[in-house]
Amino acid sequence: MLKKKALRKIFITTISVFILVCAYLIPYTTEQTKKVGLEIEYTTGLYTNNIYLLNSDGLLVKTKILLDENKLVDKIQQIINTLTISKTNFIPNGLSSLLNPSIKVKDIKIYDDIAHLNFDENLFKINPEITEKAIESLIFSITDIDGINGICIKVNDEVVEEINNIKLDAILTRNFGLNKIYDIKTRDHIDKVVVYYLTKIDNNNYYVPITKYINSKEDKIKIIIKDLTSSYIYEPNLMSMLNQNTQLLDYELDSDMAILNFSDAIFTNENKILEEVMYTIGYSVYDNYNIENVVYKVNGKEIAKKSIKELE
Repeated sequence: MLKKKALRKIFITTISVFILVCAYLIPYTTEQTKKVGLEIEYTTGLYTNNIYLLNSDGLLVKTKILLDENKLVDKIQQIINTLTISKTNFIPNGLSSLLNPSIKVKDIKIYDDIAHLNFDENLFKINPEITEKAIESLIFSITDIDGINGICIKVNDEVVEEINNIKLDAILTRNFGLNKIYDIKTRDHIDKVVVYYLTKIDNNNYYVPITKYINSKEDKIKIIIKDLTSSYIYEPNLMSMLNQNTQLLDYELDSDMAILNFSDAIFTNENKILEEVMYTIGYSVYDNYNIENVVYKVNGKEIAKKSIKELE
């Protein structure tokens, strides 16, 4: 019996490695990436999880890793291992981990929906230049796990209040933001909006969330579409595939749904909406609103509907 179990585990690991190698070596689109993830899940019973790694421009990029653990604590440990330099072989080209190899996790405990991460004192030796990015990466990667909505960072069982002049709350959630940009002129009407842009690394599409702090009274959905149709993007290597002439004619934010009605400028020449457009809009809407579905309409006619699970 033990021999059979061992052989089965070797088989699953071999298949998983083969699929992942194919996924990283062969150029692929976002839709193909999703299919690869589904194939892994179907073949092995494993699944993929979003993780945020650093690109050459110093921005955190959304990508995926394979999780082969069932318990929450083990999943979190596996994610931390991936975020630790030199602890994993499956980092896509052009992206990098942020945590020093010297940093050790003493234990991980979960109370309610908060993951308490207890590190050793080497956490304080993290490179000051990437400290904030490392914290953002930890928060967003771990809270992407179903059932985890925040983290508490500790060193030797003591809650950490500051690392390299970065102030930390006892409980850190996605409200901490990532890839932050401040465009604030006054202290009045400060709003935080997350907008996803597209970037290409080794001919592969990745999505980059930018957390923008601005003075505005507008609904966030208007800000999102305005930014994605703008000719000006804060970072030079980020892109939006949304036609600059596209107009958001009207919209409805229901309890679990965003219904967005666009002008026909959103169409390609084949009267389709690009997948990249639906992903940048969809990711942005989901990060700003507590909804489950986005409906895309053109001149009042429904063209597509994407749930958060379909996008992930």
